[in-house]
Amino acid sequence: MSALKLPNGPQAHPWVQTYQWLTNPLEYIEDCAKRYGDIFTLQIGQNSPPQVFISNPQAIGQIFTTDPKQLDSGESAGIRSPLLGRQSILALDGKPHQRQRKLLTPPLHGERMLAYGELICDITEQVTNQWQVGETFAVLPSMQAISFQVILKAVFGLEDGPRYEKLYKLLIAILNPKIPILRTVLLLFPSMRQDLGAWSPWGKYLRLRQQIDQLIYAQIQERKAQPDPSRTDILSLMMAARDEAGEPMTDLELRDELMTLLVAGHETTATTLSWALYWIHHLPQVREKLLQELDKLGEQPDPNAIFRRQSPPEASPYLNAVCSETLRLYPVAVSALNRVVKSPLQIGEYNFEPGTLLIPSIYLTHHREDLYPESKQFKPERFLERQFSPSEYLPFGGGNRRCIGMAFALFEIKLVLATVLSHWEMELADSKPVQPVRKGLLFSPAGGVKMVVKGKRPQNQPILQTSSSSA
Repeated sequence: MSALKLPNGPQAHPWVQTYQWLTNPLEYIEDCAKRYGDIFTLQIGQNSPPQVFISNPQAIGQIFTTDPKQLDSGESAGIRSPLLGRQSILALDGKPHQRQRKLLTPPLHGERMLAYGELICDITEQVTNQWQVGETFAVLPSMQAISFQVILKAVFGLEDGPRYEKLYKLLIAILNPKIPILRTVLLLFPSMRQDLGAWSPWGKYLRLRQQIDQLIYAQIQERKAQPDPSRTDILSLMMAARDEAGEPMTDLELRDELMTLLVAGHETTATTLSWALYWIHHLPQVREKLLQELDKLGEQPDPNAIFRRQSPPEASPYLNAVCSETLRLYPVAVSALNRVVKSPLQIGEYNFEPGTLLIPSIYLTHHREDLYPESKQFKPERFLERQFSPSEYLPFGGGNRRCIGMAFALFEIKLVLATVLSHWEMELADSKPVQPVRKGLLFSPAGGVKMVVKGKRPQNQPILQTSSSSA
């Protein structure tokens, strides 16, 4: 085999490959894996370099541990988003990426993150209290409302009021387009981004973005004019952070990182919650086992106790396993961030030239039968029986590009699930299996998971006590 030969892959025209990727992505990459193995090459998008999809854990481990000077993500790897901006941590590489990561890590981890537990439970109660007993509804919009409010209040530090309401409406409009596939096409094909006026797809997008930016910059300027060291929202912590040279983030950096946290944390969290509620109610034994565990926490535990792992055994191991299995079976992102080869590099038996894109495939790795027997089945117990390495289980990516909001996302998912399950008796509206569908660059449950609320859970006290429930 030639040292420069790329791994095998479909020989169809790139336009055909792109169409398959857009319209039938999961089945397409599964078919490619069956035909060509756990490392194969695709050509997707406009004038794109070869893209090597990898679901071999050893090769993924190499990718995650290779020096970023040789292999890194960012704008040079095709990570460009007109909404996030060029100062987003996703678009940066090298030292600028390292700087931003150091500045952003503290507010999203540790005790600072745990301070949002009560807020998350309160928002969950407020949203779910609007449910009507006996009515069929899609649970995804409710989970979107919860994750959205958590971000606006915990991350942006916004209080209820005109700016909150306006930003909420604008963000919903830009993040949930009526035709998601059109947005995906615009992202894959930059030449199609033509501003033909307010009613054209790209023109509408640009105008929405401009209005959002005005509100975000107004929020930043207001904070600067009225500093309050007692504030604990993530924007305030970001503004207070300083790099090694003692410099704060610029307004542009703050704006781009806020949008990154919003986009990366909103739809992903809501989708994971919807999938979890589907599986919990699709499999009665899972729901029963989970409720038994949550009941053991007592009538009024600290919400943060659900997440803490300071002393073994973990307070809620089965809840953790349910969340892990949800993220394994249908990860919201099919692949980890692209990595671009910067200097000649050997991964496994292949030698890659600079410019090649390497893509760790989360979905294909999570469906390897040698790692996850009966991979299409929902089995939380697999996460109680063994531990998986970072290259075998990677719902948040890995290496220097592992999602910086991972701890916050898991914290929120567990608290929302525990709050919903402790307060409500629910069931699926029908027994039809729910399948994933493409929603832009992400994948959501078809139909948003239709459910029926049967009533309040029959007990004297809910499992989780929040300020609103105990008032």
